[in-house]
Amino acid sequence: MRYLTLLFATVVLSACAPEVQESPLDVILEGGFVYSGADAEAVVADVGISAERIVAVGDLSGRDAETRLDVSGLAVVPGFIDIHSHAVRDEPSDGIFRWPDAENLIRQGVTTVIGGPDGSSPLPITDTLSAIEDSPASVNFGTFVGHGSIRGLIIGEEDRPPTDEELDLMRAQVRQAMEDGAYGLSSGLIYLPGRFATTEEVIELARVAAEYDGIYISHMREEGLDLLKSVAETIRIGEEGGLPTQLTHHKVVGAPMWGKSTETLRMVDEAIARGVDVSIDQYPYTASSTSLTILFPGWSLDGGRPALLDRLSDPEQRERMKADIVYRIETDRGGNDPANVALSNCAHDNSLNGLNLSQVLRQQEREVSKQSAADLLMELVEAGNCSAVFHAIEEEDVKRIMAHPVTMPSSDGGIEGPSERVPHPRNYGTFARVLGHYVRDLNVMPFHTAIYKVSRLPANRIGLADRGRIEEGAVADIAVLDPAKIVDTATFENPHQYAEGAHHVFVSGQAVLLNGEMTGARPGKILRSR
Repeated sequence: MRYLTLLFATVVLSACAPEVQESPLDVILEGGFVYSGADAEAVVADVGISAERIVAVGDLSGRDAETRLDVSGLAVVPGFIDIHSHAVRDEPSDGIFRWPDAENLIRQGVTTVIGGPDGSSPLPITDTLSAIEDSPASVNFGTFVGHGSIRGLIIGEEDRPPTDEELDLMRAQVRQAMEDGAYGLSSGLIYLPGRFATTEEVIELARVAAEYDGIYISHMREEGLDLLKSVAETIRIGEEGGLPTQLTHHKVVGAPMWGKSTETLRMVDEAIARGVDVSIDQYPYTASSTSLTILFPGWSLDGGRPALLDRLSDPEQRERMKADIVYRIETDRGGNDPANVALSNCAHDNSLNGLNLSQVLRQQEREVSKQSAADLLMELVEAGNCSAVFHAIEEEDVKRIMAHPVTMPSSDGGIEGPSERVPHPRNYGTFARVLGHYVRDLNVMPFHTAIYKVSRLPANRIGLADRGRIEEGAVADIAVLDPAKIVDTATFENPHQYAEGAHHVFVSGQAVLLNGEMTGARPGKILRSR
């Protein structure tokens, strides 16, 4: 009897209670093709945003919203994550601090960048994170901690192993960075001073990152003739370090090695089969970009720039160096032709920017040969060094690596705007190029697979559980773009050109691109692993 009385009272109260009105949403994206970020086809649905979160996905025709955008016929996708970004550069007034609107990334649909790649990061990372937090950007930012930066701090630029005490100090640097929120350890074993480290040294530091569930991401020791050894080393560091390992901007450099991606991918598959957690990132171009010293022999770089200049002043060592550089022009990043090395930023002489070595030699009325190019390279490094673009990669390797299930696109670029530099077009076009050229035009993979590779795959890789996906409760990092029109317009000759095809981009629920126009909003967050 008591149960029936309570039931009757509940029914009466329910009948008398006023209807609860749902509060208006901030934004409704209406009628688009919604890609969840999983490797699955789209569904037609509405997406509702309140504050920083996605709060509803489905039929929201009965809900009110402050802003309702008709996105029918367009793709509604998770904001893209660039897991290999140079958004923070060596020059503190450059990159994210110079162009906080990050228009070159936003117009591609990128909402999150992860810095500290190639073994190079600020130390301590917390100072840089705080500086960006105090002056936010339009994109979210997180970082790895760089092995090379740590080695340089503790040991300098000497070619020697650390003492036991120095190794402990290096471990402490990794531990502090991980506690400050780094997502893992990066290395640049082709660069100074990382190239002087043994595999065992890197494993010791990787084990510290593993204690914090970090990952290891590596610019491998070699991407040319010793590529296979370098892939094996990267896999070994992850296997013995006890953490996920990633071949960063994986490529095959130099005509003698073209086609070897079949072997590197086989090595990755075999490692995965035996339980090693291996992944890959890649930029979609047949040219790389870095300093001219990439063509110099390792022995010449021992001791850093002062020691290099001393060696260049010694005729015997200079000739030995020249022979090594000529060999690298023939077989490695030189692409067997001085015309394949284009200067992108010579701070000591901006008039050289955009010219290849053959053009500079002709301007100077010198013989165009590999020997003359080696002389020119040494002169340019003596004068202050330059960054350059190196055309030495084969398209079939690019496509084969891109299609592999564990490969995710990344830019290896940064935050750029119009300037005197002539940078690699990857800064402006990486993600648009994947979706336009490789997916739409060449059908390397389905569109939904590409969206998974630029969103949920990198998010899962570093533990961003509420980004890289469109689902209720996720952070509202969202891009709305036209799959038929997304295109990279940046070229090697004219790289300062924004991608086209993005209509709207939201970061933490705020529109940073609306109806194809930048809004000036800078809602980017600092992302920490803990």
